[in-house]
Amino acid sequence: MVTDETQIPASQEWYEHHRILVDPGQASLRIDKFLVNRIVNVSRNKIQNAAKAGSLLVNDKPVKVNYKVRPNDVISIVMPHPPRETEIVAQDIPIEVVYEDKDVMVVNKPAGMVVHPAHANYDGTLLNALAHYFKQQGKQEVENGFGYLVHRIDKDTSGLLLVAKNEVAQSHLAKQFFDHSVERVYHAIAWGDFEEDEGTIDGNLGRHPRDRRQMTVFPDGSAGKHAVSHYKVIERLGYVTLVECRLETGRTHQIRAHFKYIGHPLFNDERYGGNLILKGTTFTKYRQFVQNCFKILPRQALHAKTLGFIHPVTGEKLHFDSPLAEDMQAVVEKWRNYAAHREM
Repeated sequence: MVTDETQIPASQEWYEHHRILVDPGQASLRIDKFLVNRIVNVSRNKIQNAAKAGSLLVNDKPVKVNYKVRPNDVISIVMPHPPRETEIVAQDIPIEVVYEDKDVMVVNKPAGMVVHPAHANYDGTLLNALAHYFKQQGKQEVENGFGYLVHRIDKDTSGLLLVAKNEVAQSHLAKQFFDHSVERVYHAIAWGDFEEDEGTIDGNLGRHPRDRRQMTVFPDGSAGKHAVSHYKVIERLGYVTLVECRLETGRTHQIRAHFKYIGHPLFNDERYGGNLILKGTTFTKYRQFVQNCFKILPRQALHAKTLGFIHPVTGEKLHFDSPLAEDMQAVVEKWRNYAAHREM
């Protein structure tokens, strides 16, 4: 029977890895026993962990591992990352490890690094770097050789990322993301001067009907998925503002799309229009100043600064904070200096 307590985690996008249509003449059988015989190289333990994480679905609804399959059921296994289109090849790419034990690790991802291989990015990713790191360190406890992702940040967003080193840890951490108990704080530079010192952006997010690379807000809730972002002004810098963003949900491009929706695109966010001079004067000197800032920060001004979670094994509350990425910090200082002289 489908349970009411378990739901697909709403805090992130999930991707279908397996889809099986049960035969019309199938006898009643526990789903873990059924899938062991239908999926190559899968163990009952892996299926049980998938059920605990809410990623084992029957007819689009999560089920427990003791669910008994019925004729014509549609079984799906979903994960918080796309199916790999290629094998993960170990590559000697430097990574900054903030914390590591036998179950989890936290890394500080630089801007420009893709998290996992996908179309047009088959190597040079964080998983390629982790595969090399674990191989060099002789980390036998990492079952798959490169770790398990439990969330993602965009290629051109810098900052803290959590990686599980085994499937049990992945399941526990995925449940925390589902429960919205993981603390994630971002810092961003946004165009314009905010009227309020703090606020909340509440608007469904979905693919833009004319540009599938963009997410857009559907304020009437007619499409998309529920998304909530909280923000607080850290520093007003004249024509831009340094803000803190706390995610209640974790949709694709959530901060970037939400801030565009309220009229404050992130600084130099090309996909959402922030790479244009949206505020300020018409003076040539000012335009040159902004262009120089764009060169220093050739990406959207977004940094995953804080990450807090409960350790999946020890139960300890862990909290990590990372300094603002150097390119963002340099641009903040330039705007701070500009704003100070502008007020004189």
